[in-house]
Amino acid sequence: MIIRALSPTKLKPLLPFPRFTFSYPMPSSVSLPLIIEPQAKPYPQNPSETLPFQLFLRPFSSQSKHPKISSTLFLNRDGNYDESTSQTLLICPGCGVPMQSTDPKRPGFFVKPSPKNPDYKSPINRNAVADEPEISNSLKRGFLGELVEAENGEIPSPNFSEKPVVCARCHSLRHYGKVKDPTVENLLPDFDFDHTVGRKLNSITGARTVILMVVDAADFDGSFPKKVAKLVSAAIDENSAAWKEGKSGNVPRVVLVVTKIDLLPSSLSPTRLEHWVRTRAREGGANKITSLHLVSSVRDWGLKNLYDDVVRLAGPRGNVWAIGAQNAGKSTLINSMGKQHEHVGGKVTHLTEAAVPGTTLGIVRVEGVLPGQAKLFDTPGLLHPHQISTRLNREEQKLVHISKELKPRTYRIKAGHSVHIGGLMRLDIEELSADSIYITVWASPYLPLHMGKTENVHKMLEDHFGRQLQPPVGEKRVDELGLWVRKEFRVCGHSWDSSSVDIATAGLGWFAIGLKGEGLLGVWSYEGVDVILRNSLIPHRAQSFEVAGFTVSKIVSNADQTSNKFQHQSGKNQKHSDFKAELMT
Repeated sequence: MIIRALSPTKLKPLLPFPRFTFSYPMPSSVSLPLIIEPQAKPYPQNPSETLPFQLFLRPFSSQSKHPKISSTLFLNRDGNYDESTSQTLLICPGCGVPMQSTDPKRPGFFVKPSPKNPDYKSPINRNAVADEPEISNSLKRGFLGELVEAENGEIPSPNFSEKPVVCARCHSLRHYGKVKDPTVENLLPDFDFDHTVGRKLNSITGARTVILMVVDAADFDGSFPKKVAKLVSAAIDENSAAWKEGKSGNVPRVVLVVTKIDLLPSSLSPTRLEHWVRTRAREGGANKITSLHLVSSVRDWGLKNLYDDVVRLAGPRGNVWAIGAQNAGKSTLINSMGKQHEHVGGKVTHLTEAAVPGTTLGIVRVEGVLPGQAKLFDTPGLLHPHQISTRLNREEQKLVHISKELKPRTYRIKAGHSVHIGGLMRLDIEELSADSIYITVWASPYLPLHMGKTENVHKMLEDHFGRQLQPPVGEKRVDELGLWVRKEFRVCGHSWDSSSVDIATAGLGWFAIGLKGEGLLGVWSYEGVDVILRNSLIPHRAQSFEVAGFTVSKIVSNADQTSNKFQHQSGKNQKHSDFKAELMT
């Protein structure tokens, strides 16, 4: 009676903890971290009369119900390269990150889908109930209709193939084309290519190694993995020498794959393109290429020849590694190969593909593509800081991203003039031995251009960067991208009818230069961005020339409307102020 009359706060000093123990029978299904089993009937407002007394004796500042997750438990990018790892950790089949279901603010979070009745997609009888001679047995049992029999008299199987569970990030990329929470990826460590993949490529023993070096045709020099090319070339030289001496020597085979060739003009000769690619690859450090393939994953160009070549080089138990820069098209290429050459009886791993750089987070072992015991691995995209696209946010990357066949935009200008590609690159014509020069811009059609006198470039920087000239989007982003620096190039050519050289900016596009004679050009971009001089990739130019000023684009028109609206509003406010001042006087 005393216990019932006193409140818990008054009763607590009267009951020493060591002498009193209270037990509350809990169902066996309740886990230990839970304090009490929820009941169908809620407790009343006064908990002291109904709740078990043990509840008030337990400290409320106890440890969390869930143990803290180790900071290194899920934060790795090794993926499922080792079969033992894939048995102990759940690896996302879309991006290769270890999956967990406890913390949505950590990488690899996923939600297990709820089980569904296998008959939820079963076909039903579409005949009206009034047309039936009598009430069917299925309706009496509570079902809407009976299964519709197939033409051969067999009932369709209600067993549908289950889709593999992927992490929340892959789900968002596949269905919405964006990352739900980009801050989660910052918790992942940087992908160490030398430690994770490089040591496997340099191994002198083990299965045969085939390297798919994937490069973007529209950004060849920016996406070309020079570090990997030099590493593999050194391994080939070392292992070849050991093999000739009779020692163990696993000589890697390098297959250079140039993707997205559908983005280049259809008038470009494949022979010229192949010769140009081999020349640029040798200058980039890949001097031991086994084979070269020009492919398009979107239009299925060259995929069959590539697949047959990879199967031949890998053999029955080889390891094939797809390596390339971020957004070079590795995952899309592997998915296209899997659709065309699915191994009979096996399930093909579907990788997550999106126009977002860095889609793949860990090493993914792709199942069902190669025959026998050969293994295919997709690796995270290599981060190239010298690409200007790595500094841009998602909105700016959409403007730079090339998704359609490139179209030329050509200027015929004289010395003392400049051409801007958005607010990312500028070409100054400083000196010419001839009267004029032809400048052809090869870049995304969403990027606005401007041609004018070089003496007005400072005004362009102050008044139009971040507005009419985007990216960067917004005035604040101009300073965030870095310092605006100049590089000098001396060029020469023999004809005005075709371009002789290109000045390319990694991750953006290039200027094709056509002139007869010599010229001194100044190129401006942000510090740390690669700007190179190379032989011309596409020699021809546009049939019609662009005029001075801004090119017609949606960005420029929207910026002009905003500026005119602001000026109109300022004018109205000024008139209102003047009228008010007159009334006061």
